[in-house]
Amino acid sequence: MKLKIINGTLITPYRYIRNGTVLIEDGIIVGIEARDVDFPDADVIDAGGHYIAPGFIDIHIHGGGGYDFMDGSVEAFLGIAETHAKYGTTALVPTTLTSEKADLLETLDLYEKANGLNANGAQFLGMHLEGPYFALSQRGAQDPRYIRNPDPAEYEEVLAYSSSITRWSAAPELPGAIDFGKRLRQKGILAAVAHTDAIYEEVLDAFENGYTLATHLYSAMSGVTRRNAFRYAGTIESAFLLDMDVEIIADGVHLPAPLLKLIYKIKGADRIALITDAMRAAGMPEGESTLGSLKNGLKVIVEDGVAKLPDRTSFAGSVSTADRLVRTMVQIADVSLLDAVRMASLTPARIMGVDQRKGSLVAGKDADIVIFDQNISVQKTIVKGKVIYNNAI
Repeated sequence: MKLKIINGTLITPYRYIRNGTVLIEDGIIVGIEARDVDFPDADVIDAGGHYIAPGFIDIHIHGGGGYDFMDGSVEAFLGIAETHAKYGTTALVPTTLTSEKADLLETLDLYEKANGLNANGAQFLGMHLEGPYFALSQRGAQDPRYIRNPDPAEYEEVLAYSSSITRWSAAPELPGAIDFGKRLRQKGILAAVAHTDAIYEEVLDAFENGYTLATHLYSAMSGVTRRNAFRYAGTIESAFLLDMDVEIIADGVHLPAPLLKLIYKIKGADRIALITDAMRAAGMPEGESTLGSLKNGLKVIVEDGVAKLPDRTSFAGSVSTADRLVRTMVQIADVSLLDAVRMASLTPARIMGVDQRKGSLVAGKDADIVIFDQNISVQKTIVKGKVIYNNAI
């Protein structure tokens, strides 16, 4: 199968190529050209003068389209993948919430089933376990009933149960958390600091022992604190100081423009992954919804582009889509489109260890491509050379 995409502005990791052409064969990019070239027997997609970019990679996402990954069904996995494909996501990392162990193991089973059936949505890159090893004081919307310290017997059982876990988020200051990070590193699993009250010394220890990513920077983590009159740098400052990757919910609500600009100024596009952290209401009309599984989730209300607790005292989840993240970085954080796309594609691909095959328009990589207009409104989404979303105008 051969495909040629013409008449668009290519966004590569290094530059724009006006009136560029992408050549695809058997789902792989085989050529990036600065002009239209002959490619016999290929189907042709005319980009209509729009941007042609690498597909967006969302490494932290809970749901969308009315589904949550904890719903206990293959239908939910496939529905979320198809929903976010409409917004330019070509690969994602399904993410859990703190739960009963039985529910967690069931979700891992369902991932395996859904992964083999996922033909019309964003590809899965393995599971992200968010919790249950968190600081109760920084639980956010995580269910406090299930939050606990790392238990080797428990996590060894989970690690032995499934080979689909690619990242795990935990609070590094908890007893046993450093050994947990070491074990994850041994297994080739990305360890991330999250929902944490850690100070710099604790984050540094964690960083040296496998924790290389800060989960949703600024959300549910410590900043500068005082203990017995002395100031201590928190997790946020630690992430800035260390050569640690960070992910951010760049919806303009969880993080306003000044913070987005600060993070970008300090960390740069090569260290920032844009994430949706989306719950089931992403891609749905505003109104009442449920955070987490339908069985025991939290009732929330979606308004002003974010989910809130019913009393509106706190945010309760993101309803972002990947196109919105890129648009927000460009429009309110003064980031170039080149860098905004990089933070939504190549950087998350590198963080997840798949940048040799995904994340940029480079010959030899998977043909995961999004075509969008000047407002970053998605026109087409392509996964492995297959058009899985087409915005019929």
